[in-house]
Amino acid sequence: MVVFLRLVVISILLFAFSDLTTARSRRSAHDAPISQRVAENEIRYRTNAWTVGLAGGLLEGAPIRFATEMARVINDNGQMHVLPIVTRGPTENVNDLLYMKGVDAAIINSDSLEEYKSQVPQIQQRIVSILNLFPSELHIFVRPEIHTLADLAGKKVNFNTQGTAAAYSGPLIFSRLGINVDKMFIPHPVALERMKRGEIAAVVFVTTKPVDAFAKGKWAEGFKFLPVEYGPKFEDYYLPSYLEPADYPDLIAKGDRIATISVPTILAAFNWRPESSRYQRVARFIDELFGHLDRLRSPGFDPKWSNVNPSDRAPGLKRFRAAQEWLDRSATTKQSRNP
Repeated sequence: MVVFLRLVVISILLFAFSDLTTARSRRSAHDAPISQRVAENEIRYRTNAWTVGLAGGLLEGAPIRFATEMARVINDNGQMHVLPIVTRGPTENVNDLLYMKGVDAAIINSDSLEEYKSQVPQIQQRIVSILNLFPSELHIFVRPEIHTLADLAGKKVNFNTQGTAAAYSGPLIFSRLGINVDKMFIPHPVALERMKRGEIAAVVFVTTKPVDAFAKGKWAEGFKFLPVEYGPKFEDYYLPSYLEPADYPDLIAKGDRIATISVPTILAAFNWRPESSRYQRVARFIDELFGHLDRLRSPGFDPKWSNVNPSDRAPGLKRFRAAQEWLDRSATTKQSRNP
């Protein structure tokens, strides 16, 4: 009992000391010279005024890697502070861009907008593109007995786990194709093994080519990719693409190529009013990012940066005004140098 009472007394004294220390700290901050307080307020303002929250994606995905690399380059310059944010994926990033405090820009998939069209009819006026980052190609890989997309009707098709690009874009694409399949959402490595045993008819990947499972894996004769032709049903969010022999030499014969579509991955922003401070923040972010693309294309960064062109348009979205103004200034500068 005595020991217990001693512990209680010690706890009370520790809490009292903690409160006293906090109070002294507050008094100390309040009693600091005016010049020091002004300087700290200036630092606080500068830090928050030019900090951009960038919603990236899942830890294991390419979007968060791109967000981190942007932050590396921009933060080094000392003009801004980019905070990459781990999120639940590109589709959820649209929601974060619309509603979450502190999110100024986000990496999204172009067709993520489809989910929000009913609840936010003006979605394509409220979100605008900054940069078209990289495509994620549609891969429909099937067993030997499957020869056409129509053959997949009613069959088991895996779209990877929930939260991935394949799990969102895959069923949406199949819906547009008018093919009703028995959808599965299990990890692709598991699905590929079950596919070899004949338990699953196809797997659908939506990711940047080449995919190691196909480029390095060993597949029996007859396993193949099915073509998906680009057409009017895909013009709103998608772009035409191909799977080439160079991507998958053991699965695509020389001289052949498989038509498919790609889902653009886009760096987007909320369509802030030009007179707002949030607009100015994103505008400076764009200046820093576009001005340092050459560094991002150098060794040590994701190789896909080498194909990023700021003038490429993102399907389904208008360009952020400050991004267009940067491109216009860049074009004028080039013309003046090369009359």
